[in-house]
Parts: sequence; structure tokens; C-alpha cells
Amino acid sequence: MKREKFGSRLGFILVSAGCAIGLGNVWKFPYMAGQYGGAAFILIYLLFLVILGLPIIVCEFSVGRASQKSIATSYNVLEPKGSRWHFTRWFAIAGNYLLVMFYSMVGGWMLYYCFRMMWGEFTGITSDAVVEKYNSMLLSPATLTLWTVLVILIAFGICSIGLQQGVEKIMKATMLCLLAIMVVLAVRSATLPGGSEGLSFYLIPDFKRLLENGIGNVVFGAMSQAFFTLSIGMGGMAIFGSYLDKSRSLTGESVSIVLLDTFVALTAGMIVFPACFAFGVEPEAGPGLVFITLPNIFTRMPGGRLWGAFFFLFLFFAALSTIVGVFENIVSFWMDLFGFGRRKSVGINIILIIVLSIPCILGFNVLSGIQPLGSGSNVMDLEDFLVSNNILPLGSVIYLMFCTYKTGWGWDNFLREANSGSGLKFPQHALIRGYMTYILPWIVVIIYLKGYYDKFSTQSPAVFTVWMVIAFAFLLMVFAVSRRGKQMTKTK
Repeated sequence: MKREKFGSRLGFILVSAGCAIGLGNVWKFPYMAGQYGGAAFILIYLLFLVILGLPIIVCEFSVGRASQKSIATSYNVLEPKGSRWHFTRWFAIAGNYLLVMFYSMVGGWMLYYCFRMMWGEFTGITSDAVVEKYNSMLLSPATLTLWTVLVILIAFGICSIGLQQGVEKIMKATMLCLLAIMVVLAVRSATLPGGSEGLSFYLIPDFKRLLENGIGNVVFGAMSQAFFTLSIGMGGMAIFGSYLDKSRSLTGESVSIVLLDTFVALTAGMIVFPACFAFGVEPEAGPGLVFITLPNIFTRMPGGRLWGAFFFLFLFFAALSTIVGVFENIVSFWMDLFGFGRRKSVGINIILIIVLSIPCILGFNVLSGIQPLGSGSNVMDLEDFLVSNNILPLGSVIYLMFCTYKTGWGWDNFLREANSGSGLKFPQHALIRGYMTYILPWIVVIIYLKGYYDKFSTQSPAVFTVWMVIAFAFLLMVFAVSRRGKQMTKTK
């Protein structure tokens, strides 16, 4: 079967950026920027985006384009004979399924709130009533299921049409609408009375706040956000690389995607902070800001019903862009590994993902007694932890080792693929090779272990020990791939 290709460079950039752009850009980045000193944090974040995120995204694109396959068989095509890199495909595809098991539901929340705002459900109600509406949504399995299934059907419907006519054509329009809505909302937010104070807080460096939080914490926060914002490590970028021709170098395309992802994150802050300052609201992280605080703001804003609907439509587009990207990776996995057609792969996975999403939906109501990560946690927290704190960082380490180790694809092959075509070239200096081979993987490993420490250090010593043992067990499995390949290569 002939490999599908993107119809345009713009389509590739917008679809790939859409996969990276998610809800974390909307509320997590603005919150962290405000907490850690505004522009001072942003400068550190941008530095780590270049030295940490950019090299890994180039690696993942290179593996996809060179193999012309998804994560299902890309390692099989490129790995040395007798090595075992291809075993990691199960690790990566598990991450894709885990992500959409809860992300589809969150996308449903956004779409539901868009309609609620449009219908005027929040007009003239009290703050307590806004909280009650949020809680009633979580406590209703039927409501959550309905909107989750609707999002799954929309996303898979886009994937079923095909790459150019479905994913590329529709997501180009969606992403352009997303960017347009963001600009309109940012202008509206900045022009609110008192909104300029929010922009000052957000964009003028506050080194005192940076020092109050501790330079170490700020640096690690910027490093973690730069790493996780691009959704690298699960094959999501590799699949779009496999649809790309060799006319353009991958470094230049990766820079464009990183810049677009960063633009969305920065603009989200320009929407959130002026609005919060205009109405005397302290920004918070997480669902409380999006589903409780901001609806309260919109109810007090002239034309708030319209602006609220636009805001949640923007959030839905941000979620949908990621969901479609992950669904395309899943569909292509089935097509490459089992030889199924696109429509058959879509049909099977619609049913599969709806069923797999049910535990997360019930985790807020029927199964709320299950608290897998400690008191106050739920099924979604576990799924998010497995993806964000395990599969993304460890998958990125695998891509780095595969592209730089002699027992994998190797540095020379990686450079040849990354630099094929016109545009910005990947540096070939020995220092860059040393950095990517020996330093960058360990930076990612530190992020990975720090995530475990932050999550479980406050729990009992027994629980903390068990989870740290699990963390090191996962690490040993990852590094065993390269060691085993080395042994087998020597015995050929």
C-alpha cells in the first residue's frame, strides 16, 4: 500500500503542532509563568525548549520519515539485525491509548461548556451555582459519557476520511480557527479595565518572585514544562514525519512547530491573566481555573455569554487537535502492524476507546472510592501519571538512544535523514553529538525521577519505596533495550 503524504508544508506544520498543543498550554503554562516570575520564567523556559525539546522532536521526526512507518514498525525497519528496539512499540502505543482514555473525556468537558455558555446557562447565577454546575457534570456518568463519545466520533470521523482530505484539511481549518479565536480573546482580555496590570504581571520579569520560589525550583519547572509541552516520546511526531517527503530539512520544520506551540502557550497567558486581574481573581492551576473561576468572570463581563462560548470553543479546538493526532497514530499503528485498511482500523478503535474510556468517566462518580495515587486521586490521575511521568520521558530517552547509539540506528544515519532537503540543518559538531548521547538522556531521566519524588515523597515510607522501585524497574527495562542489542550485535 502506497504511503499517504501531506498535501502541503503548512498542513504538516499545523497538524504536527496541533498534536503538541494541548490543554496544558492553556492553563498550566500561564499558571507556572505567574508563579515563577513571569517573563523571567518564560526566558528560562524558551532556553530549555531549544536545548531539550527541539533535539528530541527532530529525532522522532527523523525515525518516522526514514522508516515511512508508524511506531508499530518504524524500529523494525531501521534497527540493526537481531536487536530488540522494536519491543518498545508496545510501550509507546500503550501511552497513546492511555492518553485518549482521559483526554477524550476532557475534550468533552470543553465542548459541553461551550454549549452551556452559548445557551446562557451561567448568565446571572452566583459563584456557588457555578461550582455546583461543575460538580453536577462530574457526578453524572450519562453526561460525561455522552460528550466523551461525541468527541471520539468527531475525532475518528476526521481520521476516517484520510490524511489529506480528513486529518490535514480539517485540522488546518481547526488550527487556523484556534489561532484566530486566541488572538481575538487576547485582545478582548487585554482591553478590559485593569487588564493591563495582568499583562505587566505576566510579561515584566519579577526576579524577586523568582528568588522567593527558589532558582532550583524555577529552573526545574521550566525544564519540565519545556519537555512535556511537545508530547514527544510516544510516536505522535514520528507518524507525521512518515507522511513527509524529503524536500525540507527536519530541523527547520521542527523549529516552526516549536514556535507555534510556544505562541499558543504565551497567548493563553495573555487571555487568562488580564481577565483574572480585571476581576480580582487569583489564577490557579487546573480545572478550578477553567471550569469555575473563568465562568464566574464571563458572567460579570459585558457580552460574557459570547466571549465564554468562544473561550471554550478555543479550548475544545486545543483538545481536539491533540486527540486527532493521537487517534491518527493509533489508526496507523493498526494499519502498519496488522495490514488493516483505514476504515476498518477506525471502526475497531471507536469501540475500543469508548470502552477503555469508561473507567475514567466512572472515576469521578461510581468509582470515586478508588484512589490509586493516594487520597484525593482518581482513575484519571493514574492514567495521566502513567503517560506524563513515565511514557513520555522514557519514550524520549529511547528515541535519543536509538538515534545516537551504534547499537541503534546511529548518529550518521540520523544526521543524514534530519538534514535531507532544504532549510535549517541540524548541527554536526562533536559537542552536539556528545550532548545528545551522554547528557540529554540523563537530563530526561532526572526529570523522570524527580516527577516520582514529587508525587510520592509526602506519602508513607512504604508507599514511597514501592513507587521508586517501580520507577527504577521501568528505567532498567528501557536501558536493557540498548544493552541487549549491543550484545546481539557483537555475536552476529
